[in-house]
Order: sequence, then C-alpha cells, then structure tokens
Amino acid sequence: MEKRISIFGSTGSIGTSTLNIVRNNPQLFKITTLVAGNNVDLLIKQIAEFHPKHVYIKSLENAYKIRKIFPKLDIYFDDIGMEEISKLTDFDIGVSALVGIAGLKPTYNMICNGKTVALANKEVLVAGGELVMNTAKENNAVLLTVDSEHSAIMQCLNGEENNKIDKILLTASGGPFFDKEISDSITVEDALNHPTWNMGAKVTIDSATMMNKGFEVIEAKWLFNVDPNNIQVVVHRKSLVHSMVQFIDGTIMANIGPKSMEIPIAYALNYPNRLNNNIEKLDLFKIKSLEFEQPNLNKFKCLQLAFEAIKNGHSAQVVLNAADEVLVNAFVNKQIKFTDIPNIMEKVLNEHSQTKLSNIDDILYLDQQTKEKTIKKIR
Repeated sequence: MEKRISIFGSTGSIGTSTLNIVRNNPQLFKITTLVAGNNVDLLIKQIAEFHPKHVYIKSLENAYKIRKIFPKLDIYFDDIGMEEISKLTDFDIGVSALVGIAGLKPTYNMICNGKTVALANKEVLVAGGELVMNTAKENNAVLLTVDSEHSAIMQCLNGEENNKIDKILLTASGGPFFDKEISDSITVEDALNHPTWNMGAKVTIDSATMMNKGFEVIEAKWLFNVDPNNIQVVVHRKSLVHSMVQFIDGTIMANIGPKSMEIPIAYALNYPNRLNNNIEKLDLFKIKSLEFEQPNLNKFKCLQLAFEAIKNGHSAQVVLNAADEVLVNAFVNKQIKFTDIPNIMEKVLNEHSQTKLSNIDDILYLDQQTKEKTIKKIR
C-alpha cells in the first residue's frame, strides 16, 4: 500500500530530493500536498508531474497563476492558508523542510494531529525544544529525521533500545574555513563554497560558521534524550562517516555512506526499511583512511555559543536561532561582514534574560522580538 506524502518546502533542496525518491518509487509513494514559498514556476512543474490534492504558495498573485492552469486544485496562500494546509490530515508522512522559523508552526500542527513527521527543519527542535517533544508524545506523533547526521544516529540506535549510550559523536565537515583563516575579507561566495555538500544558502552559511553543527547538537539532545555533555562534535572532512554512537562498553557504531541526502530521506520515508537507489556505492579501498579532528571553539564561536545557549535554557536557544536567521540574511545581502555573525549574536545572547515559554505563541513572540533587536544592531 502506497504512503501518502506531504512536502512542506517542495521547491528547496530537501523537497526536490524527496520528489526524486517518489519519482523513482511510484508504487510506494503518492504526493498529497506540496507547499512552496515563492518559486511558483517550479511548483507548477511539480504539480503537473505529481498531481497533488492540495498546494500552498506564499502570495495571492502566484496562487492566481496556479489557479489558471489547475482550476480544480485545492490552493492555499498567505499565513491563514499555511495554518489551514498544515492542519489537513489526509497524508501518512509529512516532510518538514521549510526554511527557518516558518517551519515551526506547520510542523507543530502536524504533530498535534498525531502524524509521522520527517524532520529536515532544524528550527523545529532548536526553537520548539521540549514543547515539541512533549506534544509529540501526548499525541502519539512520530518524529523521524532526514538530517544526514541525525539519521545516522537513528540508524546506529536501531535495535539498541536496551543499551545505554555513552556518547554521541556528531560529525561535521568543518565547512569551507576549517583549514583557513577567518577574517573580515570572507565574501558571500567564499562562504557558499561548501567542500562536500550542495545545500541551500542558509544552511551552507551556517555550516561555514559551524552554527549548523550547534543547532544539530541541540536537535540531538531532544531527539535522542541525551545530556549535551555526552554529545561530542567531531570534524570529519570527507563527510563519509555521517555520525557515530559510542556505547558504555566502548563500542563505537558508525554510519558510513555516500554523500547523498536522498539516502536519509528515503530511510525516513520508508522507515525502518531501506530503499534501493542508483547512487554510487562507496569503495573502501579507494577511501583508504578516515580522519577525525577537534573543532576550535575559539575560531568557530557560533558553535561555542550554541553550547552556552543549551546551558542557559530553552529561551536562549530561541534567541540563538532568531539572531542567526537575521544575521545570515544580512551577510548574504552584504549588509554585514562574516565575522559580524558570531560577534553580534553574542551581544544579543548576553542581553537576553531567561524567559519561560509555555506555548508556540510564546516562542514566536520571542523570535520576533529577538529579530527586531538584532536588526537594530545591524543598522
């Protein structure tokens, strides 16, 4: 029986990779919902190929464009439309791949309806934290992950429920500047030149600052119920070991595989069974060696700030995420220098006082407040 898939973020890198898996496995998957932002031309192509029942596009103008071509399609737009489409229940797995805090409320709505969610949006757990995990538990929702690192950990832990974890070894590529000096002269093009992965602009810049790895530490804490002191970031430049788990007997179980996001996405879609693919398999004789290094927290201050935000509680993690979203956008638009990202972020975090967050609205309010404060520090 085919699984019905809803993709929130269908025109991004995760969304298009997900659709490629569906394209190659039509007997297993059926697209029910496609949610996009502004890329209406690509969304129209996806609608024509995959025939969803429901679609979302951000603007009314683009919704009209889609309506002219597909007059019988169920179309949503604007903030109200996002709220409505994320509360639909005629699907089996929702892929959460919207960029930024915009993915939090739609994912939360799916979880409230007890759905299985394949999580590619880091902000859901970085900003949502305990509230998201508790809500998932209360509603019997299943949270799977399509991050290559967290998928690797999930795979290493499969069948190990009775064995205690000693340490999670979260691998990092180190980004484009691990072996280079970080200076004010770094350009946007430099930061977007990732050595091993082809990703969206936001996550690529976060990888360059290693903020992305800081977010993943926070995610791992919530997903696997592990003390942050038992999560170690390990730089592995080849990006072939996607992460590892060390157990109390000293055994280290590693997930090693090709550099392709389609593998963790397919694993989540067809969990816990694997899917065949045409991706070139690794040849261990060609790899020869696997090397691991420690990150320099003084050089990559964003990673250090993530660990500090974990110690300072949930609201500090929301502030960290909100400030980063503003600062990365400002850097991409050449309003600030690369080195300003951690420096301004540290100032914003230092000015924050711990706040209790009881619901999604509290989180979104703090997120908006933080973004406004961060913007003022840029001007």
